[in-house]
Amino acid sequence: MIKKVDHIAIVVQDLEATVQVYEKVFGLKPERIETVQDQKVRSALFPIGDGSEVELIQPIDTESGVAKFLEKKGEGMHHIAFEVDDIEQELKSMGDKGVELIDKQPRKGMAGMIAFLHPKSTKGVLIELCEKV
Repeated sequence: MIKKVDHIAIVVQDLEATVQVYEKVFGLKPERIETVQDQKVRSALFPIGDGSEVELIQPIDTESGVAKFLEKKGEGMHHIAFEVDDIEQELKSMGDKGVELIDKQPRKGMAGMIAFLHPKSTKGVLIELCEKV
């Protein structure tokens, strides 16, 4: 069951410059900035309100999926992440409903255990499921 919107991820060309914009324009401070090697991105997380976050992601490998997304679509929204209670159960349920899964098994990410649903099954929006651990 989906509990809430965990975060919205925005792909950017220059993470440091965009962090400065979010600090200046919105008064937000990143909770953490780190490199996520297996996803080939540098990421900054900004907490907002009730526990939701905005995540800025910059590709660090020109061959990564995020880099290809940035090249094709430019800067902007990359994905929406929904927090769930039991990610393995949600993946099974989504698969049973015919949803195309990018990740058939959860993996470690910035938001805990994560898995992506293919945008072909969600009307063009990349959806991430995450379970806090």
